[in-house]
Amino acid sequence: MIRAALGALLSHWRCHPLQLLTLVAGLALATGLWSAVQAINGEARASYGRASAQLGLSGMDILIPKTGTIPMTRYVMLRRAGWKLAPVIEGRWSLRNGSVKLLGIDPLNHPALRAISPIEAPQLDALSSPGRLFLHPSTQSQLDGHPDLPPVTHTENLPTGVVLSDISLAEALLGLHGQITRLIILADQPMGLKPLAELAPELLRRAAVDTETGRLTDSFHLNLTAFGLLSFAVGLFIVQGTVGLGIEQRRNLFRTLRAMGVSLRLLTGLLIGELMVIALAAGGLGLILGYLVAGALLPDVSATLNGLYGETVEGGITLRASWIMSGLGMAIFGTLIASAQAFANFYRMPLLLAPGVQARSLDARSSQQVMAIAGCGLIVAGSLAILLIDGLVAGFALLAGVMLGSALLLPLLLFAILSAGARTARSALSEWIWADMRAQLPGISLAMMALLLALATNIGVGTMTSSFRLTFVGWMNQRLSAEIYATVKDEQQAGEFTDWLADRDITTLPIRWAEVSYDGAPIRIYGVIDHDTYRENWPVLQAQPAAWDKVFDGVGVMINEQLARRQNLWPGDMLTLTQDWQIPVTGVYSDYGNPHGQAIISLPSLLQRVPDVPNRQFGLRLPPKDASDLIKEIRQSFDSASISVIDQADIKARSLAVFDRTFVVTGALNLLTLGVAGFAILTSLLTLWTMRLPQLAPIWALGVSRRQLAWLEVLRSLALATLTAFLALPLGLVLAWVLLSVINVEAFGWKLPMYVFPMDWLRLLGLALIAAAAAAAVPAIKLARIKPADLLKVFAHER
Repeated sequence: MIRAALGALLSHWRCHPLQLLTLVAGLALATGLWSAVQAINGEARASYGRASAQLGLSGMDILIPKTGTIPMTRYVMLRRAGWKLAPVIEGRWSLRNGSVKLLGIDPLNHPALRAISPIEAPQLDALSSPGRLFLHPSTQSQLDGHPDLPPVTHTENLPTGVVLSDISLAEALLGLHGQITRLIILADQPMGLKPLAELAPELLRRAAVDTETGRLTDSFHLNLTAFGLLSFAVGLFIVQGTVGLGIEQRRNLFRTLRAMGVSLRLLTGLLIGELMVIALAAGGLGLILGYLVAGALLPDVSATLNGLYGETVEGGITLRASWIMSGLGMAIFGTLIASAQAFANFYRMPLLLAPGVQARSLDARSSQQVMAIAGCGLIVAGSLAILLIDGLVAGFALLAGVMLGSALLLPLLLFAILSAGARTARSALSEWIWADMRAQLPGISLAMMALLLALATNIGVGTMTSSFRLTFVGWMNQRLSAEIYATVKDEQQAGEFTDWLADRDITTLPIRWAEVSYDGAPIRIYGVIDHDTYRENWPVLQAQPAAWDKVFDGVGVMINEQLARRQNLWPGDMLTLTQDWQIPVTGVYSDYGNPHGQAIISLPSLLQRVPDVPNRQFGLRLPPKDASDLIKEIRQSFDSASISVIDQADIKARSLAVFDRTFVVTGALNLLTLGVAGFAILTSLLTLWTMRLPQLAPIWALGVSRRQLAWLEVLRSLALATLTAFLALPLGLVLAWVLLSVINVEAFGWKLPMYVFPMDWLRLLGLALIAAAAAAAVPAIKLARIKPADLLKVFAHER
């Protein structure tokens, strides 16, 4: 009996191969996009883990100062108290070709000793003058051309962009004499030690991975996961519609099997088993698709992480059990979730009720009302989350509630709009068109919900990206106010260079900075001289009267928006860098693209606190028309290998190129999601068109030609897509607001103004109409070419 029943159930897919293809394709697309995101996230986290292990930080806690740095005397005191610690000096080392992360360690006790050199013991010249630098071969290009470098050893065991050296050499290169940035707590500590909280209350104990950059990269991966879930949800709409249609079309078969003695429990078990086999097969195809998509997107993800956070993802996509099992698990779980409503209707619907539009429409109105109530509940829950919970989780809860809640409201809204349109009908044919659209709405509503989510996501993310770009360009025009930026090789050349410029009446603005620790995170403090460039051009968000005058007088500090929001510091508050270094905040400026805190004080104040600040970078002010001539003169007068000169336009072009590549991943996921939504419309129309024959045949018999009916099918699809697109617009703008004002603030620490881009909306509307027309074209062509005999058979059918 089981074999016969199973064979009868599977015969449905042999008779409807397109429907089976739709089910497999929908589930494979959903699983593929989810698996791609999980593969990218898994590869990135594995890269972070490798970097942490290479640097000897895996599984170890660290001590960091609440403010400033750790004096060498404090390290000595803790060592004498019995604590086994490894000192580290870390900072950004500015080079002619950019900057690298420089780590200074004690080679005799640092846990990363084996990563320093491929041989068993450290090379002796790493401990003596002039020292030795250890770095990955791909990092060498950033050091090329830098004068007076110590000997260099290449090793594959270090992350890209990191240079390792003895702590004394790093101390000299970074100008941190007698200072330590963190202490690694080694394993196997002696028993009975006095707690660190008592010995050094000014130090914080944290896990090595619990850093500011680590939290920021987590926010980026959370964003990607949200995209993956959205794409997965859109794909499941295809699955839900196809499963529901398959169950409805087999109602006659179910009735026959029940009459032959097959129990409802056995029939349900066979249906679930059938779906699980399909889910595993589609999940396997989805994993292959996800692997290919992840491999294509990984380089751009690496560029994004490097541009925003200074993290590099090395290597390619590796098959990992974590994302493979996640993909298969989501395929099975998603299939069960997507088929739950179909099975519930299967249990509730009377067995003798014939299939067709009447069966589909029987509970449509009540289901729409239930979904609308659930949708309102989700929107309210998401709104409450942002009020009751802090952090990124609250922002994504708001997004999920608004997006899913709006999708559940869509069928009732479309029904109300179509009902209102029906009241404008003035002929029998127009009345039938409106009534037919309402009757078909239950069958295509899932595809419209997928289209709504896809369009809203494109509008929201597109608005965020375009607003960010517009703001970023304006911000660069303010921040990059100097016409030329120059970097020299050393202090001696800096003096010669500034004297040379002074003889030509060129205003020189030194760019000097030092990194200090504040509340356990590094912040960069810039020292500036009194000049109108800052007063006239700097992008200030909030400021006290005469804010810049107070900064130049040494009695105030300007901080960036990230530091202000993170520490809740605003004009009038006190910034405490050390116990004896407290400065009132006079203003807050925008600093887009920077994940870290930053501050600006007067240059004399900075040199008083940090005397060995490098003096190698300068901004030159002159009439823009003279910039190219001055660059040529500088290159002729100075050794081009020892001085780097870049004009303002070149820096802006490079910055915009990095910016545009940063959002390649989100743009690709947007297009993929929209493509899945278009496929959902296609599959819905293809699987429903044969069921429409009982409704179309009488209209044909009354004199409406098959060609006219085909055009009406296309127009119906275009009308529903247009209505959905107009409803997606406000949802997309709400999504953009949440991304700009909630998610962005929590993830990065800055808030962006929101701009609207109507031309982008028209472009998306055009894409939606093209997708709807293409989806309706195939069933419309079939309808136009159907034989009259097939339409006549409808009148003899039992339906």
